Amino acid sequence: MLQQIWWLDPELTYGNAKPFVFTQGHSVCNRSFFPCFDTPAVKCTYSATVKAPAGMQVLMSATQSTFLEDKEVYQFYMEYPVPAYLVALVAGDLIHADIGPRSRVWAEPCLLPTAISKLSGMVERWLTAAESLYGPYIWGRYDIVFLPPSFPIVAMENPCLTFIISSILEIAHSWFGNAVTNATWEEMWLSEGLATYAQRRITTETYGAAFTCLETAFRLDALHRQMKLLGEDNPVSKLQVKLEPGVNPSNLMNLFTYEKGYCFVYYLSQLCGDPGRFDSFLRAYIEKYKFTSVVAQDLLDSFLNFFPDLKEQCVESKAGLEFERWLNATGPPLAEPDLSQGSSLTRPVETLFKLWTTEPLDFDAAASSADLTKWRTFQTVLFLDRLLDGSPLRHGEPTLPWLSECYSSQLDSMNAEIRIRWLQIVVRNDYYPDLYKVRRFLENQMSRMYTIPLYEDLCTGTLKSFALEIFYQTQNQLHPNLRKTIQQILSQGLNPLPAIDTTAGTADTPAMVLEDKVSEATNGAISLRDVNVSA
Repeated sequence: MLQQIWWLDPELTYGNAKPFVFTQGHSVCNRSFFPCFDTPAVKCTYSATVKAPAGMQVLMSATQSTFLEDKEVYQFYMEYPVPAYLVALVAGDLIHADIGPRSRVWAEPCLLPTAISKLSGMVERWLTAAESLYGPYIWGRYDIVFLPPSFPIVAMENPCLTFIISSILEIAHSWFGNAVTNATWEEMWLSEGLATYAQRRITTETYGAAFTCLETAFRLDALHRQMKLLGEDNPVSKLQVKLEPGVNPSNLMNLFTYEKGYCFVYYLSQLCGDPGRFDSFLRAYIEKYKFTSVVAQDLLDSFLNFFPDLKEQCVESKAGLEFERWLNATGPPLAEPDLSQGSSLTRPVETLFKLWTTEPLDFDAAASSADLTKWRTFQTVLFLDRLLDGSPLRHGEPTLPWLSECYSSQLDSMNAEIRIRWLQIVVRNDYYPDLYKVRRFLENQMSRMYTIPLYEDLCTGTLKSFALEIFYQTQNQLHPNLRKTIQQILSQGLNPLPAIDTTAGTADTPAMVLEDKVSEATNGAISLRDVNVSA
């Protein structure tokens, strides 16, 4: 059964005060929410009437809303046609604050000050940059709601109401994906690849080319890491993936959807010779197809018709870079962008990584080479990912104690995307002195994208009994779906080892009974952490 409506007890919210409910329709889950043609090829307007108890704020992805206080009834109307998966609802202990002339942020009271500090003034800055590139923002308001960490993905850009669990936003979906949508799930790259390209153009306008190149380098690193795990002949690496009967389309979403799609769109922009010319094309594309759904051929035909000189040159058939090959060949992108403008930010990462991994290790040189507290988030995660790829690290010298001495306390105060990478390095290198930080992280994390990778690493190595112990202590605060996934990870090849004493006086791991072992393996080896990083 596809789950669309997530009901949370108060204990699973930030404030622990009131129950919470939210929906997640992507990609084909809204059929369990209301009767619909649950396909991106069909778009329609909608209206909704929602009755809720006093003290519960209800929001929907709609352009108009009213509240009848005497009846405790909310009424919503979306005046523009949208696909079924973009109908979204949330209700809970939510209050709001305006963060711009057409934006407000909603959050639980205990979280609102942090939400304001993260986003105040920024949304309007990003919207203005996007409008300068791709035309007017057509949805009226761009409101944001912070959801409890049980929300299964990092963000969902519903029209008018974006769902997030951190300050990560991709406003480009308002143009690519929401206004113009892929007509079939087999061509999700049409929305995700175009949105990724557009978002990086917005980022360049806002933060500069060097930052965009750094982000792209990090993402492409993650793409090649996924390629090594899957193999270059894996059919999921195609842009146009065959959707077999009975398969949830969300299972087709991966880094190829985003990053290989981005590389193809970037290649098209380079054929124009000038990003500004390609921006003009994308504005015309949005204007022609807004509120409709398209296939890849619509995009490519529009591109060639917009640039008749390129059509005369038969760029679609250029040897080795044929459009058809981009769409249907397995493996890495046929071409990748020039990221040399990001060298001022990537070079320090490469230097520091080399210092820590070159034998013999010069500890003083490595320790004094960089101050991570002054780095961008993407620089730090790129460095940690390189260390993670090489873990377990050298056996001849005790690298982890020195790394921990230099960075562990600094990383403790950084965001979860950074901390999880350091903790995975700790686990993969069996560095027991920092295992208490792994415990503390998992005791306070309820987000799927941060818990699953750590549990997988713990269970792959010698620390499964440690993972069992933490899970036994924390399972009641996890969402049932997340709890089940972790149980599946723990139950594979179950053979608990003696408990490791990571805190003074810790008792042996309590006996516990896991649910029946499931036959299918989890998908966590290719973790969503590879694509969820805040600037």
